[in-house]
Amino acid sequence: MIQFADRMQNVVASEIREILKISNKPGVISFAGGLPARELFPIEEMKKVCTEMLSKEGANALQYDVTIGHLPLREKIAERMQNIYKIDCTAEDILITSGSQQGLEFTGKIFINSGDTVLCESPTYLGALNAFNVYGPNYIDVPTDHQGIIPEELEKILEKNSNVKFIYVIPDFQNPSGDSWSLERRKRFMEIVERYNIPVVEDNPYGDLRFEGEILPSLKSMDKKGLVIFLGTFSKIFCPGFRVGWVIANPEILEAFVKIKQGADLHTSSIGQREINTYLEMYSIDNHIAKIKDVYRNRRDAMMSAIDKYMPKGVSYNKPEGGMFLWLSLPENINSQVVFVEAVKRDVAFVPGTPFFAKNKKNNFLRMNFSAMPEDLIEEGVKRMAEVIKEQMK
Repeated sequence: MIQFADRMQNVVASEIREILKISNKPGVISFAGGLPARELFPIEEMKKVCTEMLSKEGANALQYDVTIGHLPLREKIAERMQNIYKIDCTAEDILITSGSQQGLEFTGKIFINSGDTVLCESPTYLGALNAFNVYGPNYIDVPTDHQGIIPEELEKILEKNSNVKFIYVIPDFQNPSGDSWSLERRKRFMEIVERYNIPVVEDNPYGDLRFEGEILPSLKSMDKKGLVIFLGTFSKIFCPGFRVGWVIANPEILEAFVKIKQGADLHTSSIGQREINTYLEMYSIDNHIAKIKDVYRNRRDAMMSAIDKYMPKGVSYNKPEGGMFLWLSLPENINSQVVFVEAVKRDVAFVPGTPFFAKNKKNNFLRMNFSAMPEDLIEEGVKRMAEVIKEQMK
């Protein structure tokens, strides 16, 4: 009999990945994955980018590379992080990862011993939980509202728990809730974690996708003690197929990430890094992001309009100022997993909210992605979901 390591008992298939298998069937209207709109990928530009890059540095692009990542790309990322999120960093503070998901997995490997405590928002990103679960943490959900983690509740938890290894948060257009932390909440949070010397993992895949208001300073920009590990990615603002993300951290922490990456995959794709770098030299990624935001804003509005039109009383939702997701609240006696099963029969899919709660599970929530479907299908999909929810409420 084949015997796996004990840690495999902590590993289960990603519920979102399994749902995507269903939603990828022809004819299914899918609000399930956090997928960018494929029709917005810059395919024609990338044809020119690939030719230009290979003609200039083809041999280097096809060769092994340094673990920390392609220097010109890291320099461009550092400049963007300084300008947009006010992070005081240089290329030497940045490690290129194979998507920000790899940054999450490395975080678990670096920090978590079995039984250690990890704090997170309630709800939180399922993919992060999947990455951390391998290492056997004990989770504590920190009470969270539409402005972020509630500082008073965080302080109560830290007073009672001495073995907190880190706090995992998504302050900008949180997955799954779509909420963003207020500036005051960010300041209070950083005051508390610096007093307790608790590392923070700031996951920011969606920050550039702001439809309204001003981009707020990152937690990392307020970090006086080098406690914040910032995770970024090109997946949501460019092309997820490249699997290129980055970690920004203080030298001691970044060195640990580099060592772990050496053992994991040596380095992120050389050719992928250079293709993105060449795109940034030839084109304006800000213009590309502006185009994405215009489309996503319209799709968000279409989804909210359809919910208002078709959903029964007792169903509510947040209004995100950006990102990719709406978070629906159903009456407490309605189980979103039952709704999902019935909705799939009508060729519409979403993600039930239960797995987004690390500890205290709640069954009457669901996550809807608005970025990947055109507006006419968004309305039709919401209409089908509303029919199912009405039946369940009866």
